[in-house]
Amino acid sequence: MSRRGAEPRPNGAVAPAAPHAPERGRLARLLGPFHVTGVFWFRAHAFGARRSDRFKRLVMPVMTGLFFLLLWRIRRAVTANLAAALGTAGWVERQRRIWRTFYSFAWSQTERYERLFTDAAFVVEARGRAEWDRLSRAAAGLVLVTGHVGNWEMASSVPATEEGTTMHVVREEELDPRAQAWVAERLQARLGGGYRTHFAEDDPFLGLALREALERGEVVALQGDRPRKGGGALEVPLFGRPYALPIGPLVLARQTGVPILPAFVHRLGRRRYEVVFHPPIEVARTADRRADLLGAARRLAGDLEEAIRRTPHQWFVFRELWRS
Repeated sequence: MSRRGAEPRPNGAVAPAAPHAPERGRLARLLGPFHVTGVFWFRAHAFGARRSDRFKRLVMPVMTGLFFLLLWRIRRAVTANLAAALGTAGWVERQRRIWRTFYSFAWSQTERYERLFTDAAFVVEARGRAEWDRLSRAAAGLVLVTGHVGNWEMASSVPATEEGTTMHVVREEELDPRAQAWVAERLQARLGGGYRTHFAEDDPFLGLALREALERGEVVALQGDRPRKGGGALEVPLFGRPYALPIGPLVLARQTGVPILPAFVHRLGRRRYEVVFHPPIEVARTADRRADLLGAARRLAGDLEEAIRRTPHQWFVFRELWRS
């Protein structure tokens, strides 16, 4: 999309260099904890999540409107990305798409903090649950792969807290180290010892630790829809455009011989979610390593595209993925 807000062309679009995650720019360094990625907003959102529903329903449109006005780069990214998923649109429809995405994100984040800081009841339904039951009860490990669709954290936190599954969750680094420490502490306190958080830092031993966990028959959960800085990626089609998927989850599954289970969490309403388990992906182990990984990556991209098409305004990727 151009700087004037034109939609990206379907043909000729190219994927940007990895990663897809937000970058720490000059403004973030200037504002520190008060930047939108800073610990101040994490704490403020957690504070709001503990207030009454009446308060939340009053404040949510106000805060959504504030960020709608201020975050012009993210507005541009949402417009461009949804043009790939939903097709091009006029100015009014583009603003409606942005608003719906921001508003959905606000509620998903609020309910994330409600789950971590309150005793509010949640309804979590499951589709394709038989696949999870079969694979999680097997002696072998399992790679659970999700994406930035809906409240992705539900896919890993429910098995760890309600079923006693040992879950190793690999999260992206937060741009603010104080926010990262705060998140890790709260997850551990709320979800217990069965939920083990690993941040995807430059730790040469992380891959070994995850491999050992799989060999013990435990579950490793990762977001598999965007590569991190310095990580490998494979280019596959998404909405007919080139898209970089991280290679890490695929390599991990291939090395250990365990299946990949794609799972996406869609918000259905107030504190109501559905976890959709897709058919497992078995990564081939032939002499052609690249072909093995590429075949699995294409399957995963197809599942991701299906999830996005179902709830496009819950696709929370706030960096422009394609440039004309």
